[in-house]
Amino acid sequence: MTLHFTPSDDLRHTIECGVMTVTIDRLEKRNPLSLGVLASIQRIFTELAGDERLRVAVMTGAGDKAFASGGDLGELAGYHSREDAEAFSRHGKAALDAIRMFPVPVIARLNGLALGGGAELALACDQRYAAAHVKIGFIHGRLAISPSWGGGNDLVRVIGPARAMRLMATAATLDAAEAQAIGVIDLACPEGEDFDAWFAEQVAPFARHPRQVTRAYKAIANGSRGQGRGEMDTVETHHFGEVWAHEDHWTAVDALERKSK
Repeated sequence: MTLHFTPSDDLRHTIECGVMTVTIDRLEKRNPLSLGVLASIQRIFTELAGDERLRVAVMTGAGDKAFASGGDLGELAGYHSREDAEAFSRHGKAALDAIRMFPVPVIARLNGLALGGGAELALACDQRYAAAHVKIGFIHGRLAISPSWGGGNDLVRVIGPARAMRLMATAATLDAAEAQAIGVIDLACPEGEDFDAWFAEQVAPFARHPRQVTRAYKAIANGSRGQGRGEMDTVETHHFGEVWAHEDHWTAVDALERKSK
């Protein structure tokens, strides 16, 4: 099945002094990753891959509450079949692959919650720099599903298979200090410091380098993703389709909806 989605206006980007900043701008909903937002992420990172002005890119969310709160559950509730699930899994994976393969480093500016698909988006970036109040979690298990956009594979690559399996199984939400301790995030802003100023200081070394240098860094880092990525993504999508269509997932969704009312 092939799904086609119109890019969303809920994503904006700016370019200044070699830094491209891409912002999910749906503050009132905690910056969910709708299928349209994913389409916009893929479009922006694909179209600007050849922009010679760029030295580094930043992925973030509007406000200070959420980086990305995960998939848009209200929208995704309309997709029940395994075929639908596998189709939008491939759609999300293609969007995040545009980040993974972007030719300059992409830094996740974690300004708030990064949960479920939001955590997958963060892990698709090359670095993760977090505000002190950030919480991040692969909480898919709370809805009886598994990662679907390549984030499970990224998590294994970043923190190792044993820790990744434990984190997914517990569906734990980590604070910034906990996440940094096990390597899920790279740097956390010290408590009490201005996050914007601190983040700008961390990004500055990337912005100072010539574009060909940062592109070389990205190419070297991408080697760590290893061979067989396509095969692993196929495996991940297969399992995601199965768990999404399973009644346990929809039971968990119903329970969550009742709790939120």
